[in-house]
Amino acid sequence: MPAMRVGSYHPMGDVARVKEDGMTVYDSSSDIETLRPQPLWVCMLLGIVMIAAGILALSDVVFATLISVKLVGLTVIAVGAFEILHAYWTKGWGGFLWQILLGAIYLGFGLVLLTQPASGALILTYFFGALLLASGIIRCVLSFAHWRQNGWMMLISGAFGLLAGLLILFGVPGISLWALGFLLGIDLLSHGLAWLLYAFQPLRRAA
Repeated sequence: MPAMRVGSYHPMGDVARVKEDGMTVYDSSSDIETLRPQPLWVCMLLGIVMIAAGILALSDVVFATLISVKLVGLTVIAVGAFEILHAYWTKGWGGFLWQILLGAIYLGFGLVLLTQPASGALILTYFFGALLLASGIIRCVLSFAHWRQNGWMMLISGAFGLLAGLLILFGVPGISLWALGFLLGIDLLSHGLAWLLYAFQPLRRAA
């Protein structure tokens, strides 16, 4: 007996019912919703706000550095508190004392950043310099292994990271007072410009 195929259309999601040899099979496929891009005015507003914040940070890099240190301190305190709570929630997982100790270290470090932001800025700046130095060395080494795949760009990036790390660690005296605020301002400016360019992209295409 030949198989009989009956198909029915459902307006909500294209649901097809197939009947073959007395068996009913339901094949449903959900609608794929395309993500709408953000409105242009939102991108422009975000870009303007970030540029203004970057200019404000660069106008007083010492104040921006202290604010950055305090924000990092609050974040570290929150992480330490969560680590201690997680240790009490999961006592059966093992490592209870280690989690308590780690949470206490986080809390202590966060309190130091909040109560002594100048010392915290010094610690964070040298830590950031060490990260730049290490990443610069790694990128310089990897650039020769990937030289045929535009490795020279990685070499230039690694050289800049290496130079910045050396300047932070050994070169500029008193850099901890303004380095974090300066980098925060530059980061806000670059992100704001990127959002503005993204907002003006459709207008340039239309032109």
